[in-house]
Amino acid sequence: MSKLYLVPTPIGNLEDMTFRAIKVLKEVDYILAEDTRTSGKLLKHFDINTPMQSHHMHNEHKTVDMIVKRIQSGETFALISDAGTPAISDPGFLLTRACIQNGIEIECLPGATAFVPALVNSGLPNDKFVFEGFLPVKKGRQTRLQFLAEETRTMIFYESPHKLIKTLTHFSEYFGKDRNASISRELSKLFEETKRGTLQELLSYYTEKPAKGEIVIIVEGKK
Repeated sequence: MSKLYLVPTPIGNLEDMTFRAIKVLKEVDYILAEDTRTSGKLLKHFDINTPMQSHHMHNEHKTVDMIVKRIQSGETFALISDAGTPAISDPGFLLTRACIQNGIEIECLPGATAFVPALVNSGLPNDKFVFEGFLPVKKGRQTRLQFLAEETRTMIFYESPHKLIKTLTHFSEYFGKDRNASISRELSKLFEETKRGTLQELLSYYTEKPAKGEIVIIVEGKK
């Protein structure tokens, strides 16, 4: 039966690729990749020779209908992102919704997602949490921060290295400099690091030692 598979890929360490993910990627008719060059290296490593085509935030609005029609005609597709689980701060939602609306079966494999190890490793409460992903860069940023200042659950954010200081500065202003937080970067990679402390302490640390790599920020909710 034709269907869409959502297949997580490693966020760093290639050993985190599951046997099932490799099997699915070898058996489907086509692989949809966020960046075919990046994914090409992954597929080559695991000797996966399935045809691949690009599916990213800049073309997904145009390609969704065509992919749905091809799945309906009997082809099977697997969607992967550059790293982690598709649709989590990556392309995937639009295609998933379109498949559901057209009665197409979807199967999402379990696998790597950056925020889970960062949350568990933070030492902050993880029984209840809210995933915010990337904050708005300009429009709506202040409004969002004002809203989140009252959030009582642990908050999860993604951030790029060159915006980390700006974001920590805003967090200190809106949440209070004594709010506890944790910053994980380069998860599962050689230089993985997690730093914990107050927002002020983390701001001071990364002002002196600029961060590199992918970053997950975990912030304590309002008490």
